[in-house]
Amino acid sequence: MVELKTKKNTASVSAFLNAIEDPQRRKDCKAVAKFMREATGSRGAMWGDAIVGFGSYHYKYASGREGDWMLCGFSPRKQNLTLYIMSGFSMYDKLLAKLGKHKTGKSCLYIKKLEDVDTEVLRELIRHSVEHLKAGGTAAC
Repeated sequence: MVELKTKKNTASVSAFLNAIEDPQRRKDCKAVAKFMREATGSRGAMWGDAIVGFGSYHYKYASGREGDWMLCGFSPRKQNLTLYIMSGFSMYDKLLAKLGKHKTGKSCLYIKKLEDVDTEVLRELIRHSVEHLKAGGTAAC
């Protein structure tokens, strides 16, 4: 069975966030970390060397593969601030319509700057996704 490359580790989230060179990106990441901490009730942890994840859930696929993954997370990528909304977006059309400037992948939300989106809508999106997974709902991945 293939082992995941991205794993939760003990690296310092604070050190990672404080090392972000761009001051606006650093500020945005700290705000997103606060939103995710509030939604999950969990402190952030590093997953791999560039993802901050919050909480965890256990998954099991029909193939028999299973493991644990973050409830939500983010990464300050070069092009975008990438948020991992693990439930995906199929249930959140109304929220996405009100969010502001963004792009989505299967479970990734891409924004350039936090000021491009309505942060209250973003908080609601994160909260709904976390609640969905905690209630036993499935992830988009």
